[in-house]
Order: sequence, then structure tokens, then C-alpha cells
Amino acid sequence: MSTWQLQEAKGKFSEVVKRALNEGPQGITVRGEPVAVLISRAEYARLTHPKPGFVEFMRRSPMVGLELDTGRPPGLTREIAL
Repeated sequence: MSTWQLQEAKGKFSEVVKRALNEGPQGITVRGEPVAVLISRAEYARLTHPKPGFVEFMRRSPMVGLELDTGRPPGLTREIAL
């Protein structure tokens, strides 16, 4: 991430915006301390877009409609080989 001093970022705002579009986030500092980050609209949308819940994730699975063998013996315990 490139870093810009606030005064420089103000003077070259169009360049800072173009770099945010082409190169990624651009950091802005005041008196050497990081205070802000300029990102593209596409990056902002990606970061703020809500992720689907578990049910929606499962509905979009490529395995939807496959029959799975989920049968288990009816007893409370099972024998296992160690």
C-alpha cells in the first residue's frame, strides 16, 4: 500500500484516486501517523457486501440434490476398532 502525507494527497488527489483504482488501497498520514485509507468503490463494495448465511451457502452448493447416506444404527453406543 502506498502512503501519502495529507498535504501531498490533497494536492495530487486525482493521482491518489487513480492509484486506488489501479494499484489498490492508498494510505494517508497526518504528522507521520496513519489516519485514513482511500479504496476504490469496487473494493468498498466487496468489503461491505454481506456474506450469505449457512443455509444460503448450502443451497448454492454444487452438491445440492445428491443423496447422502446419513443412516446410523439405532442404538445409543457403537463399536469402534482401535
